[in-house]
Amino acid sequence: MKTTNNKSIFLLFSHKLTKPQINELKGIGVNRYVYLDNDLQQIWSFVPTQEVNLKEYLKPIFEFLVNNAKKGDYVLVQGDFGATYLTVDFCFEHNLIPIYAVSKRVAYEKIEDGEVIKVSRFKHEGFRKYMRWRDGFGGGAG
Repeated sequence: MKTTNNKSIFLLFSHKLTKPQINELKGIGVNRYVYLDNDLQQIWSFVPTQEVNLKEYLKPIFEFLVNNAKKGDYVLVQGDFGATYLTVDFCFEHNLIPIYAVSKRVAYEKIEDGEVIKVSRFKHEGFRKYMRWRDGFGGGAG
């Protein structure tokens, strides 16, 4: 990602940033980290499994972004697939930069007391910008 100064990142995911993630974000000019308040976090983290109008359900989050984010700010978007898709689309329409974290998973199994226990560890590898299909593939047709 390109380095700029005085950028904010709005954090729409269910975890806290790790030190390596913060360091990487500082490297691209992010100096303000905006977590959702408890009410908005509940909305993001617990999308209903029954059929719901996601656009209406997520309206408080979209209003929060409209009122607080500025053009060119980053939005880390990870969660329910439908909510993520809609939010990424919203970000593009409002000139925000939607990104997601990429991690490497190392898994192993061990046996304890006759039970197989699977352990997975995740290591942050970087961030990627979400892309739009219509933006093409660069250098070729599209």
